[in-house]
Amino acid sequence: MPNSIRVAIIDDHPLFREGAMQTLANADGIVVVGEGASATDALKVAQDLHPDIMLLDVVLPGGGIAAAACIARHCPNVRAIMLTASENEQDIALALQAGARGYILKGCNGSEVVATVRAIFRGERYVAPRLGARLLMQIGTRIETLARDDAGDFTSREEEILALVSRGKTNREIANGLDCTERTVKHHMTNIMRKSNVRNRVAAALRFRRRAN
Repeated sequence: MPNSIRVAIIDDHPLFREGAMQTLANADGIVVVGEGASATDALKVAQDLHPDIMLLDVVLPGGGIAAAACIARHCPNVRAIMLTASENEQDIALALQAGARGYILKGCNGSEVVATVRAIFRGERYVAPRLGARLLMQIGTRIETLARDDAGDFTSREEEILALVSRGKTNREIANGLDCTERTVKHHMTNIMRKSNVRNRVAAALRFRRRAN
Protein backbone atom coordinates (compact mmCIF):
# COMPACT_ATOMS: atom_id res chain seq x y z
CA MET A 1 0.00 0.00 0.00
CA PRO A 2 1.69 3.27 -1.14
CA ASN A 3 2.43 5.95 1.45
CA SER A 4 1.48 3.65 4.32
CA ILE A 5 3.30 3.77 7.66
CA ARG A 6 5.43 0.63 7.79
CA VAL A 7 5.51 -0.89 11.27
CA ALA A 8 7.37 -3.79 12.91
CA ILE A 9 6.53 -5.32 16.29
CA ILE A 10 9.08 -6.97 18.59
CA ASP A 11 7.65 -8.76 21.63
CA ASP A 12 8.47 -12.16 23.11
CA HIS A 13 4.83 -12.94 23.99
CA PRO A 14 3.33 -14.41 20.78
CA LEU A 15 -0.31 -13.81 21.72
CA PHE A 16 0.27 -10.17 22.59
CA ARG A 17 2.37 -9.66 19.47
CA GLU A 18 -0.31 -11.16 17.26
CA GLY A 19 -2.98 -8.98 18.86
CA ALA A 20 -0.93 -5.82 18.36
CA MET A 21 -0.23 -6.77 14.77
CA GLN A 22 -3.94 -7.27 14.12
CA THR A 23 -4.82 -3.92 15.71
CA LEU A 24 -2.34 -2.07 13.54
CA ALA A 25 -3.15 -4.03 10.38
CA ASN A 26 -6.79 -2.97 10.73
CA ALA A 27 -5.89 0.73 10.94
CA ASP A 28 -6.04 2.88 7.82
CA GLY A 29 -2.68 3.81 6.39
CA ILE A 30 -0.64 1.35 8.47
CA VAL A 31 0.95 -1.87 7.29
CA VAL A 32 2.81 -4.39 9.47
CA VAL A 33 6.00 -5.44 7.68
CA GLY A 34 7.85 -7.48 10.30
CA GLU A 35 7.91 -9.05 13.73
CA GLY A 36 10.32 -10.60 16.19
CA ALA A 37 10.85 -11.73 19.76
CA SER A 38 14.30 -10.49 20.81
CA ALA A 39 16.76 -7.60 20.62
CA THR A 40 18.65 -9.54 17.94
CA ASP A 41 15.44 -9.85 15.92
CA ALA A 42 14.81 -6.13 16.33
CA LEU A 43 18.12 -5.11 14.76
CA LYS A 44 17.76 -7.65 11.94
CA VAL A 45 14.25 -6.48 11.11
CA ALA A 46 15.37 -2.85 11.22
CA GLN A 47 18.32 -3.50 8.91
CA ASP A 48 16.53 -5.83 6.50
CA LEU A 49 13.05 -4.29 6.28
CA HIS A 50 13.59 -0.61 7.23
CA PRO A 51 10.21 -0.03 8.88
CA ASP A 52 9.20 3.52 9.67
CA ILE A 53 8.18 2.58 13.21
CA MET A 54 9.23 -0.27 15.49
CA LEU A 55 7.29 -1.22 18.63
CA LEU A 56 9.55 -2.73 21.30
CA ASP A 57 8.89 -4.24 24.69
CA VAL A 58 11.31 -3.14 27.43
CA VAL A 59 11.55 -6.74 28.65
CA LEU A 60 13.00 -8.68 25.72
CA PRO A 61 15.74 -11.30 25.43
CA GLY A 62 18.77 -9.09 24.92
CA GLY A 63 16.96 -6.03 26.32
CA GLY A 64 14.42 -3.77 24.64
CA ILE A 65 16.19 -0.56 25.69
CA ALA A 66 19.49 -1.91 24.38
CA ALA A 67 17.71 -2.72 21.11
CA ALA A 68 16.35 0.84 20.89
CA ALA A 69 19.85 2.24 21.39
CA CYS A 70 21.32 -0.06 18.75
CA ILE A 71 18.61 0.85 16.25
CA ALA A 72 19.12 4.56 16.91
CA ARG A 73 22.83 4.15 16.12
CA HIS A 74 22.62 1.85 13.09
CA CYS A 75 19.17 2.58 11.64
CA PRO A 76 18.35 6.19 12.59
CA ASN A 77 15.40 6.36 10.20
CA VAL A 78 13.61 3.62 12.18
CA ARG A 79 11.73 5.29 15.04
CA ALA A 80 11.25 3.16 18.14
CA ILE A 81 8.24 3.20 20.46
CA MET A 82 8.34 1.24 23.70
CA LEU A 83 5.09 -0.71 24.17
CA THR A 84 5.50 -2.33 27.55
CA ALA A 85 4.03 -3.17 30.93
CA SER A 86 6.86 -1.39 32.77
CA GLU A 87 5.88 1.84 34.54
CA ASN A 88 9.32 2.22 36.12
CA GLU A 89 10.57 5.81 35.85
CA GLN A 90 14.12 4.65 35.24
CA ASP A 91 13.01 2.45 32.34
CA ILE A 92 11.17 5.41 30.80
CA ALA A 93 14.14 7.74 31.19
CA LEU A 94 16.64 5.17 29.89
CA ALA A 95 14.44 4.30 26.91
CA LEU A 96 14.12 7.94 25.89
CA GLN A 97 17.83 8.51 26.39
CA ALA A 98 18.46 5.46 24.19
CA GLY A 99 16.55 7.08 21.35
CA ALA A 100 12.97 5.83 21.73
CA ARG A 101 10.48 8.41 20.46
CA GLY A 102 7.54 7.18 22.52
CA TYR A 103 6.61 5.16 25.59
CA ILE A 104 3.14 3.62 26.04
CA LEU A 105 1.71 0.89 28.22
CA LYS A 106 0.31 -2.48 27.21
CA GLY A 107 -2.86 -1.71 29.12
CA CYS A 108 -3.79 1.10 26.72
CA ASN A 109 -6.47 0.62 24.10
CA GLY A 110 -5.80 0.00 20.43
CA SER A 111 -6.74 3.53 19.39
CA GLU A 112 -3.94 4.96 21.57
CA VAL A 113 -1.41 2.62 19.99
CA VAL A 114 -2.54 3.65 16.50
CA ALA A 115 -2.57 7.36 17.41
CA THR A 116 0.92 7.11 18.90
CA VAL A 117 2.30 5.38 15.80
CA ARG A 118 0.88 8.15 13.63
CA ALA A 119 2.19 10.89 15.92
CA ILE A 120 5.71 9.45 16.00
CA PHE A 121 5.64 9.06 12.23
CA ARG A 122 4.84 12.78 11.98
CA GLY A 123 7.96 13.54 14.01
CA GLU A 124 6.36 14.04 17.41
CA ARG A 125 7.27 12.39 20.73
CA TYR A 126 4.83 10.84 23.14
CA VAL A 127 4.74 9.42 26.66
CA ALA A 128 1.57 7.90 28.14
CA PRO A 129 -0.08 10.66 30.24
CA ARG A 130 -0.40 8.50 33.37
CA LEU A 131 3.40 8.27 33.47
CA GLY A 132 3.95 11.95 32.92
CA ALA A 133 3.69 13.50 36.38
CA ARG A 134 6.20 11.13 37.97
CA LEU A 135 8.66 11.57 35.14
CA LEU A 136 8.32 15.34 35.18
CA MET A 137 9.15 15.42 38.88
CA GLN A 138 12.28 13.40 38.17
CA ILE A 139 13.56 15.66 35.41
CA GLY A 140 12.21 19.00 36.62
CA THR A 141 15.43 20.72 37.61
CA ARG A 142 17.13 20.05 34.30
CA ILE A 143 14.10 21.25 32.36
CA GLU A 144 14.04 24.52 34.30
CA THR A 145 17.67 25.12 33.37
CA LEU A 146 16.95 24.44 29.72
CA ALA A 147 13.96 26.74 29.73
CA ARG A 148 16.22 29.57 30.90
CA ASP A 149 18.79 28.69 28.24
CA ASP A 150 16.19 28.72 25.45
CA ALA A 151 15.04 32.29 25.95
CA GLY A 152 15.16 32.88 22.19
CA ASP A 153 12.53 30.19 21.57
CA PHE A 154 10.04 30.95 24.34
CA THR A 155 8.59 34.05 25.90
CA SER A 156 9.42 34.77 29.54
CA ARG A 157 5.92 33.69 30.61
CA GLU A 158 6.23 30.45 28.64
CA GLU A 159 9.55 29.74 30.36
CA GLU A 160 7.91 30.41 33.73
CA ILE A 161 5.04 28.04 32.96
CA LEU A 162 7.37 25.33 31.67
CA ALA A 163 9.35 25.56 34.90
CA LEU A 164 6.15 25.01 36.90
CA VAL A 165 5.08 22.14 34.65
CA SER A 166 8.44 20.53 35.32
CA ARG A 167 7.56 20.45 39.01
CA GLY A 168 4.38 18.53 38.27
CA LYS A 169 2.00 21.48 38.70
CA THR A 170 -1.46 21.32 37.13
CA ASN A 171 -2.86 24.11 34.95
CA ARG A 172 -5.08 25.23 37.82
CA GLU A 173 -2.18 25.35 40.27
CA ILE A 174 -0.10 27.30 37.76
CA ALA A 175 -2.94 29.76 37.17
CA ASN A 176 -3.35 30.33 40.91
CA GLY A 177 0.37 30.85 41.39
CA LEU A 178 0.70 33.30 38.49
CA ASP A 179 -2.56 35.10 39.22
CA CYS A 180 -4.05 34.42 35.81
CA THR A 181 -6.84 32.26 34.41
CA GLU A 182 -6.57 28.56 33.68
CA ARG A 183 -7.54 29.38 30.09
CA THR A 184 -4.48 31.63 29.81
CA VAL A 185 -2.23 28.84 31.04
CA LYS A 186 -3.74 26.46 28.49
CA HIS A 187 -3.07 29.02 25.76
CA HIS A 188 0.60 29.26 26.76
CA MET A 189 0.89 25.46 26.94
CA THR A 190 -0.52 25.23 23.41
CA ASN A 191 2.19 27.62 22.21
CA ILE A 192 4.90 25.66 24.06
CA MET A 193 3.75 22.38 22.51
CA ARG A 194 3.51 23.94 19.05
CA LYS A 195 7.04 25.33 19.28
CA SER A 196 8.29 21.97 20.56
CA ASN A 197 6.34 20.03 17.90
CA VAL A 198 4.77 17.70 20.46
CA ARG A 199 1.20 16.97 21.53
CA ASN A 200 1.31 16.98 25.33
CA ARG A 201 3.09 18.70 28.21
CA VAL A 202 5.14 15.65 29.15
CA ALA A 203 6.51 15.26 25.66
CA ALA A 204 7.46 18.96 25.60
CA ALA A 205 9.42 18.52 28.82
CA LEU A 206 11.10 15.38 27.53
CA ARG A 207 12.24 17.10 24.37
CA PHE A 208 14.04 19.67 26.52
CA ARG A 209 15.63 16.84 28.48
CA ARG A 210 17.03 15.24 25.34
CA ARG A 211 18.47 18.57 24.21
CA ALA A 212 20.23 18.86 27.54
CA ASN A 213 22.13 15.59 27.13
